[in-house]
Amino acid sequence: MSPRSASVNEELRRRSRERLLQATVELVAERGYEATTLGDIADRAGTARGLVSYYFPGKRQLLQSAVHRLMHVTLEDALEREPHTADGRERLARAIDAVLGLARDEPLLMRTHMAGILQAEGFVQCPEQQRLAALLRDTVAAYGSADVDTDYPLLRALLMGAVVAVLLPGAPMPAARLRAELFQRYGLDWELGVPPQYLPPEGGRRLPPG
Repeated sequence: MSPRSASVNEELRRRSRERLLQATVELVAERGYEATTLGDIADRAGTARGLVSYYFPGKRQLLQSAVHRLMHVTLEDALEREPHTADGRERLARAIDAVLGLARDEPLLMRTHMAGILQAEGFVQCPEQQRLAALLRDTVAAYGSADVDTDYPLLRALLMGAVVAVLLPGAPMPAARLRAELFQRYGLDWELGVPPQYLPPEGGRRLPPG
């Protein structure tokens, strides 16, 4: 039997890594971070335990990469869904709704992720985080930013703040209120993106098109 080519080996490694990332988000969402072991993740992914350590230095880094992949895939799906559009305002609205939607749909996972980011290691500079950053930067550019290097970090900070506010134990803010504030800041109509099935919260306003 001839040895596998470098491209085949690379594809197998990519698939193994993605199975580990997917298993991580599933298990942490189901059980919580502390109750999920690296062995559990390897078993769910159908891979050898040693592969986890080969790809990731520890569980915290694995979780960050896994959530960044989930965010990247969710954001990409939102931006590219039909009807496809190149309109920057619509794409920014979709991005905001995608991130707020993750806070709504995966509260335990996102709360654990945000807590990890605030620890000493901060952001993990992994391929998944870089893909997420590239999508957000492209969205800011499509929106018409004249200074993407300044406006992208600001959007990232605003979205992180909104996620924290939605998930804050004991004092969560309504996602609709946060959505209204973000949409007003960027001059977006409430009807853009994937609006909740209710009117803007009291005090919010529908912005005129254009």
